[in-house]
Amino acid sequence: MALRLGFIGIVTQDMAASLAFYRSLGVDIPHGQDDAPHVDARMDDGVALAWDTVDTIRSFDPAYEPASGGHRIALAFDQESPAEVDVAFARLEAAGYAGHVAPWDAPWGQRYATLLDPDGNSIDLYAALDAN
Repeated sequence: MALRLGFIGIVTQDMAASLAFYRSLGVDIPHGQDDAPHVDARMDDGVALAWDTVDTIRSFDPAYEPASGGHRIALAFDQESPAEVDVAFARLEAAGYAGHVAPWDAPWGQRYATLLDPDGNSIDLYAALDAN
């Protein structure tokens, strides 16, 4: 049997705030779910994201505690061009979301930037730099 990633799960303290952030990022999440304990969305490339509230996780894992002291995993979203990294970063910061690392040209050949979602998860934006 081939190993296949089913979805990426995000645990949130505030479902409405988390969904608003990911909608601003461009994830197509149906409206009317801001109070739901669990939400699923599928992106254009087929990757599925899922959100659960802390209370939902604690309903089957009563000892669950959110991570602290820095991110444990990062989600990275391809922005298709270096200019789009800058535009998306500026747009999300202007909307009130926390910019963590301003756009920069990484030595591995990508324009890269990092924001934090409302739960402090690291959200990276990147695009390949032009090969000149």
